[in-house]
Amino acid sequence: MSKWKTIAITFVFWTVLALSYATSQVFGSISEGHPVSWFRPLVWNFADFYLWMLLTPLVAWLGRLGAQSWRRYWSLHLPCSLSLAVVQSVLMLLIFWNVCGPNPKGSVYTFTDLLHNEGIYKFHLALLTYWLMLVVLRGIASRHSLRDERLRNAQLETQLTQSQLQVLRMQLQPHFLFNTLNAISALTLADPSQAKRMIVLLSDFLRLTLEERHAQQVSLAREMQCLKSYLDIQEVRFQDRLVTQLDIGEASHALVPSLILQPLVENALRHGLLAKTGGGQLRVSARRVGAELHLQVEDDGLGLPAGGLVEGVGLRNTRERLQATFGGAATMELRPRQGGGTEVLLRFPFVERRP
Repeated sequence: MSKWKTIAITFVFWTVLALSYATSQVFGSISEGHPVSWFRPLVWNFADFYLWMLLTPLVAWLGRLGAQSWRRYWSLHLPCSLSLAVVQSVLMLLIFWNVCGPNPKGSVYTFTDLLHNEGIYKFHLALLTYWLMLVVLRGIASRHSLRDERLRNAQLETQLTQSQLQVLRMQLQPHFLFNTLNAISALTLADPSQAKRMIVLLSDFLRLTLEERHAQQVSLAREMQCLKSYLDIQEVRFQDRLVTQLDIGEASHALVPSLILQPLVENALRHGLLAKTGGGQLRVSARRVGAELHLQVEDDGLGLPAGGLVEGVGLRNTRERLQATFGGAATMELRPRQGGGTEVLLRFPFVERRP
């Protein structure tokens, strides 16, 4: 809230309070059969409440000053409340006396009489007002402090999550580069032209990934473009042993974690298809199911080992990134594929990328 907005709200609050008390006094006089007079009730209440309005920053400051401990709280506010109640009462009565003068009934009436007749009542009211203001102001300050603390915690959690995601993502590139450079090294002597082609394809893949290096999520179409570049490298490496199919249907604008599919495809190639004599087929598909996006990677390779698959860097990385990005709203499921092979199914909330 801006400074001027706060000042305006404070002014309106004390003005409404003064008017309501003045109106109550006038109607009280009418009900008792006294002549109607607005001037003196208005001056009395506006002088009273506007003085408290001016003292509000001081009371708020004293509230912050004594908030560290209960001992300090009472040792500060007991004398301050008594002192401010006296000062505010005397000032208010002085203003009222100077503006309205003596009682209009015509009797001899001095300021000392006013102080004697109204001073005790006014002091008690001022003391009560101080403590009520203190409670309200400390409540507002505590609410703002709690809101700021929650905001700071949310920002820290976001920064931590972003850092975790960045670390997880950066794990992929060295892992992938190590495998690809090994393949290029093996082809350098056996087939130099294919090795050169793989270097060109690798540079294309790295260019695509570097263009999105700061993006934790990209469109599915962009993710498939990176995946196609990766598969082009693998097809050069394994030639006719690998057949691929990519199908994203109408989900091309959905947001997905960057490079979420590449480790799954790499895992399918290494442990499923290419471990099988003669190679096989790989299919990557995407579809929207209600409020979820389903990404599926299927192969007709050797399937899951009898003792269960031990998750390596790629699968563990993928699971941790989904957890960090979507929490419990995302799942990753590995299961045998009908007809042989393995399929991995990712489920997470469908969010469409805004143009």
